[in-house]
Amino acid sequence: MKFYRVQRRKVQVPIIPMIDILLFLLVFFIVSTTFKKPREVLQIELPTVKEIPSDTVTDMRSVIALDAVGNVTLDSLAVPEGLLGTYLEAYKKQNPGRKLELEADRRLPLERLLKIWEALGKAGIKINDVPARIKVGE
Repeated sequence: MKFYRVQRRKVQVPIIPMIDILLFLLVFFIVSTTFKKPREVLQIELPTVKEIPSDTVTDMRSVIALDAVGNVTLDSLAVPEGLLGTYLEAYKKQNPGRKLELEADRRLPLERLLKIWEALGKAGIKINDVPARIKVGE
């Protein structure tokens, strides 16, 4: 005895309509794209200043120096780890008008530099008033 079986259709992905859509998108993007003409670039060589001659006397600054290892010195006085804030507060009391300058090694980790800026802020010294010089290692 033969029973009637429902024949299943094979699932097919219609590729031809997809190709049509892709071609349509390709033509659209080609037409809507604006092509830029290559422009000549003016080569500028920026001047570098090694020393600026000046008649005016600049104010002397004390130096907070950081080496590549992270050792801190304040005007050639070695500062122990974690005590920079107290040293800066004492320095500010002893030298009320004197400004600071930060001199850091290029290989110094950013985390260490941020700790220095935090200590400056806690001592009441504005970070914007402390210029930073980065030493390029030998």
